[in-house]
Amino acid sequence: MWNARAGRAWTWTWTAAPGFPRVRWAVKRLLSVSSSVDGLRIRAAPPWRILFFGTDAFAQRTLQKLHGCRSLDDGKLLIEQLEVVTLPTTKSDKLPVRKYAKLNQISIHNWPCLTECNQFDVGIIVSFGALLSDALIQQFPYGILNLHPSLLPRWRGPAPIFHTLIHGDRMAGVTIMQIRPKRFDVGPILMQQECPVPPRCTSDELGVILAEKGAEMLLSVLKSLPEHIENKWEQSKDGITFAPKITVADSWVNWEEQTVEELDRLNRAIGSRVLLRTLWMGKTVKLMDLVDVEEIPDFQAATQEQLIPGTAHFHKESNILLIRCKNGWTGFKRVVLKKLLSAADFYNGYLHPYYQRSPAHQNVARFQTYIRKTRINKMSK
Repeated sequence: MWNARAGRAWTWTWTAAPGFPRVRWAVKRLLSVSSSVDGLRIRAAPPWRILFFGTDAFAQRTLQKLHGCRSLDDGKLLIEQLEVVTLPTTKSDKLPVRKYAKLNQISIHNWPCLTECNQFDVGIIVSFGALLSDALIQQFPYGILNLHPSLLPRWRGPAPIFHTLIHGDRMAGVTIMQIRPKRFDVGPILMQQECPVPPRCTSDELGVILAEKGAEMLLSVLKSLPEHIENKWEQSKDGITFAPKITVADSWVNWEEQTVEELDRLNRAIGSRVLLRTLWMGKTVKLMDLVDVEEIPDFQAATQEQLIPGTAHFHKESNILLIRCKNGWTGFKRVVLKKLLSAADFYNGYLHPYYQRSPAHQNVARFQTYIRKTRINKMSK
């Protein structure tokens, strides 16, 4: 409760209550710098004491921005204390957040070995991948903020940037929200901004753009944190989509079902992490260096058989391996089959010998679509 004292001195005695503590506009005008909870000071204005949760390059860019912008333009301090929680590892260079924190002498805590966090005002979590308990969240007077690279509730989940590109979204964005326990990406929104997806960008390129935009948004929120929390809004129940983690299973090409445009989007989304793959004579082939749609050479099929999805053709003039998909030809400059091969190497080592062994099917060789095996449980009679 609030207790008035002489003059304009005010203190805030906090009592346990469900949800996050709220600092209302009228109270903020009276509260100069701090209040108290269990003997600790709760602040209603900067500078903030922040505990940052993160692991990957996307999170590292946010941490770098916070570390480099501890002071406001007017010289006042925005961030007084900044510490990091990340996953433990024996090699610090494997985790960008850990590497950056170590190089810049930022205190590091290993997840999940955390002691009490009530010396911090607010937590910030970016690309962390672990659910935080309600008990942990409640230790922060302003809760824990999440920077999520999508326009929530679209693309809830761990891989929003990948799914933005895979599905051909023309508009991406960033959401700053308060997290809730037990479920990812469902909390109330403090700030949200759109960001057009540049033509033919990759997930890495879009990630840099959204990380920079999100970090600037986060700084804006921190400058007036109580007001943003007071004016937060719940996510819409409409337009909810999910962005599950990308796995090798997503990289298998379905020549009969996927179009040239869909393969191009898939490659730009996941190609830097998981190469597209297909089957040649039952063996896995990884496809590299997908050719821009506009650079695909004009190849006129001589027979209807050459228009069947999966059909391979080596275009000697451009040194491109052409493969027929649902609506046209896509092309690759290199493949991996036991070892790295150029398109010409693949033709000389595999396509040409195949034609010689199968004269009845000359100039018709096909990659196969991988069929996932499903386990069938037979019911005992």
